[in-house]
Amino acid sequence: MSEGDSIHHLARRLRPALMGSPIEGAWNPSPRTRGRRWDRLLRGSTVVGVSARGKHLFISTDDGLVIHSHLGMSGSWIVHPHEETWPRPPTTAWAVLRRAGRDVAQFGGPLLLLRTRREVLGDPRLRRLGPDLCVAREVDVPRIVRRLRQDDRTRPVGDAFLDQRTMAGVGNVWKVEVCWALGIHPLLPLAAVTDDELAAMVRWIAPRIQRCGRLGTHLRPREVYGRTARGCPRCGGRILQRGSGDADRLTYWCADCQPWRPDVVGRGEPLPATRRVG
Repeated sequence: MSEGDSIHHLARRLRPALMGSPIEGAWNPSPRTRGRRWDRLLRGSTVVGVSARGKHLFISTDDGLVIHSHLGMSGSWIVHPHEETWPRPPTTAWAVLRRAGRDVAQFGGPLLLLRTRREVLGDPRLRRLGPDLCVAREVDVPRIVRRLRQDDRTRPVGDAFLDQRTMAGVGNVWKVEVCWALGIHPLLPLAAVTDDELAAMVRWIAPRIQRCGRLGTHLRPREVYGRTARGCPRCGGRILQRGSGDADRLTYWCADCQPWRPDVVGRGEPLPATRRVG
């Protein structure tokens, strides 16, 4: 699952495979991307940077071109010696870059473009991204809380944390785990969550997502995400799940230690939000 930390960590893994000597060849084997003629545009150029912004990956060359990738829920990149058998059929790769005896290949995902640097800088989708929690210098907690308060007050707090326009990089796993760690029901409307709680959520995520961006997503907390068959590791209560948000993403919480707040929002069951999360 591609969240901000996985993309930042991916950028770190791709740098030694792509940076240094010129690209020896580029291919677009998949029927989805065949005919793009990347080899004509990229062969002989040198990768000068591999970076991440939220959930977006950028591979920049000395010719002013940028490979812009967004992996969504199903995309991936692999690095593999080109003389060895790949773990996936090569004909399904959307793009392959060869350098120094290794193939760097991308599979699936909603977005893979070869663009100019100017096009990337002017992309309105990227310009709308909020502060990247995977980048320590961008984490201004009071500013992020103010951005959350500008959102719809009826929007579930978990859904609001997924909005990449408010803060970039947070995905469904981080949303679920921060709510559990701080004992906050993820479907509570923003109006029922205090500024101090919102600030505490940002402060809880930031150092952890940055660590995973550096060292790997195996370090992500997984206390309740996807664990409806187990009891809550904190209180032994029942783990519940429900779809929420525009993509109806499964949300998990403990029925006992992440209470609904009837004194603030009423006793009815919360309804899933319908919002774009980017």
